[in-house]
This record gives sequence, structure tokens and C-alpha cells, in this order.
Amino acid sequence: MTAVAEFLTQAWIDELDEAGARASVPDGLRLVVQQVVTDGDREMAYVIEIADGRIHARTGRADTADVSFELDRATATEIARGDLSAQVAFMDGRLRLGGDLRAVLARAGDLAAIDDAFAATRSRTEW
Repeated sequence: MTAVAEFLTQAWIDELDEAGARASVPDGLRLVVQQVVTDGDREMAYVIEIADGRIHARTGRADTADVSFELDRATATEIARGDLSAQVAFMDGRLRLGGDLRAVLARAGDLAAIDDAFAATRSRTEW
């Protein structure tokens, strides 16, 4: 299987966006997720927006996000690879959450339906 771009690079975000364009999204689902990953003194921010029947991925920060995640690169890598759950990372203090978590939990069923949208990209990512 051919590797895609390195984790957290612009090329990787572009791969996520392309995968999102092919995903099946439940009607009416709208959600903005902000991810901020630190690596020493560097920071990488990206946004996943679910709206209008499509998933968009882009670098940068959202004007407003329903939920935000802040974590270091090692934790982000473990979660993205499936080696660590976000819940465990949160309980261990390795993941900081912000935003309206109740709104996200209320959409848990819809989010589960699109969970695999990025599976192929993750399986080919250079970590």
C-alpha cells in the first residue's frame, strides 16, 4: 500500500479533505472540530468541518468551533493510529477539550456513521 503524506503536513490535510469529499454524511449534520497539536515550540492547527453533506479539512483555526482538542504530537499520533483512545488521553491529562461537548455528544450516532471517512488515509499515513 502506498504511503500518503506525513502526519500533520499540508499534504496530509489535503488527503483528509479529498477523503471527506467521498464520505457519506447524514443530512443536516453540522459540526466544526478544531485540532491544535503542539510539537516542542511548534504548533499545527487544523479544522474538520462537517456541513452541507460533506466533510472539509483545512489547516488553520476556525472562527468558531463546536469542540476543540489540544494535545501534543505524540498523543495525537497515538490517537490517530488507534493505539490510544481519546477518552484515555483525556483522563490522563494528555488531551484538553474545549467547546460545547454536550452538542457533540448529542450527535454521537451521526458521528459514528462517518467515523471511517478517514480510515484509508490513516492506514497509509507516514507517521
